[in-house]
Amino acid sequence: MADTAETNEQAEPDRLSVTRSVVDGVTVVTVTGEVDHHTSGTLRQALTPADPDGARTVADLSGVPFMDSSGINVLIAGHQAHGPTGWLRLAGVRRPVLRTLEIVGLTPLLPCYPSVRDALAG
Repeated sequence: MADTAETNEQAEPDRLSVTRSVVDGVTVVTVTGEVDHHTSGTLRQALTPADPDGARTVADLSGVPFMDSSGINVLIAGHQAHGPTGWLRLAGVRRPVLRTLEIVGLTPLLPCYPSVRDALAG
């Protein structure tokens, strides 16, 4: 797998770090830190594809210990932004965040994989 075009945005120091890279034509968004109403805008930007037609994105949430309803809304918007032919997959979702996704019924809509490699293989 080849990595290209890596960028890093930080919403607030020590709060949320979002790194984007491209692996085999799939955008991988690596998120580290808490996703809440203060930081969700950065994640929203990272999960919104420039060209939604057929866009494919894996969001690596292994570094996210907490996500509030703002983050849930961002994941829903990210899913919708990928259009009917694209997809958004989640990787490495920690148990507390996964439990929230399960409670609100998002796991059927946003497939969760144990790792980025698994999500890429899909």
